[in-house]
Amino acid sequence: MQATKLGLLKPLTDSDAMIAAVRLEISITHQRLDHWCDGQLLASYVVSTALKGAGEASGSEKTPRGRHFVRAKIGANMPENAVFSGRRFTGEIYTPALAANYPDRDWVLTRILWLCGQQLGKNRLGQVDSMRRYIYIHGTPDSEPMGVARSHGCIRMRNADLLKLFDAVPNGCAVQINE
Repeated sequence: MQATKLGLLKPLTDSDAMIAAVRLEISITHQRLDHWCDGQLLASYVVSTALKGAGEASGSEKTPRGRHFVRAKIGANMPENAVFSGRRFTGEIYTPALAANYPDRDWVLTRILWLCGQQLGKNRLGQVDSMRRYIYIHGTPDSEPMGVARSHGCIRMRNADLLKLFDAVPNGCAVQINE
């Protein structure tokens, strides 16, 4: 059973059970994302979190810690290296030539898993709201290093890895970000 907004209980659906079985754990220290299902580690990916470290404050360019969930999956059926701005496909496909034209652009590529915090005052609402900070798990150019903190707050992944993860993770999936 799960609680509704009115506090009433309703039966869990198969979709609810799938969401509960799948979770992601992100280690800022180890620059790693682990994909779990039913208590088994399915995959481990090298990632890149924030250059400025861990933190929740709006405008900090730090990766927020704590309990989150996947609020939205964006970019299904887009080609690999599709470029996103404001969560919308720009019509561009990333290439080194395009990158040379925009050397200061923070590339959001291929897919987006938009995160929402679950801990009031820590990563949800007010000046610490992960969703309002537009914290994503997203693809990045292959030229960007993984295993090194370099992002502006998001969790960057290799595009090929993100394509695998995107299809395996449901909306509502739990995401735990640890330092």
